[in-house]
Amino acid sequence: MKHPPSVKYAWSFLSELIRKPSGDSITLCESTAIISHGTTGLVTWNAALYLAEWAMENPAGFAHRTVLELGSGAGLTGLAICKMCRPRAYVFSDCHSHVLEQLQGNVLLNGLSLEPNVAALAQHPEHDTADAESPRVMVARVDWDVVTVPQLAAFQPDIVIAADVLYCPETVLSLVGVLQKLSACQKDQRVPDAYVAFTIRNPETCQLFTTELGRAGIPWEEVPRHDQKLFPYEEHSEMAILKLML
Repeated sequence: MKHPPSVKYAWSFLSELIRKPSGDSITLCESTAIISHGTTGLVTWNAALYLAEWAMENPAGFAHRTVLELGSGAGLTGLAICKMCRPRAYVFSDCHSHVLEQLQGNVLLNGLSLEPNVAALAQHPEHDTADAESPRVMVARVDWDVVTVPQLAAFQPDIVIAADVLYCPETVLSLVGVLQKLSACQKDQRVPDAYVAFTIRNPETCQLFTTELGRAGIPWEEVPRHDQKLFPYEEHSEMAILKLML
């Protein structure tokens, strides 16, 4: 207060502070509580950052393809892929009503338009060209325990992803169940590729996941680790991404 910086210095400092970054940006509305409204899906977890970072390092795997995300949560991973990886279409999905409401808001907040249903998602062939500026996007309610193979097949996914959904044995069993259903979904005589990212909090839960994959006859392999350079992770934690051969 006694010796304030010059107006020129203050102006230069503020100009540098608010300068738009060279890349695209993502804006999110999130809960301030880890658990809110009985769900953990209203905040972004580390594996979502990790998967988004990996996707942006491997955009060719998503370009001009239809992506189905299971348990989208706040939507950061999907928004990053939509903005940086040029998918043909992207389906955010979750089950909790508050999560779905927040998801829809975050999609709109980032300048993307929402398709009202699966039928609309399959229309607009002009989006199938490489020149499409943004993907077709929808937010869908998908309950892993009750969704049917025809309902999943209607999304016509080329690739399925999920992040930080291995937090208890019950969800592991439900996830493997929906992955089995997705293995019956064929598009052009091909089943979708699948990637699951997770934070290794409880090794027993991770072991249960790979064990159940084996019982379901779903082979898997670990994706090579990548540097965590882009996002500010809340804490140091071990993360992994598994590629599943459905």
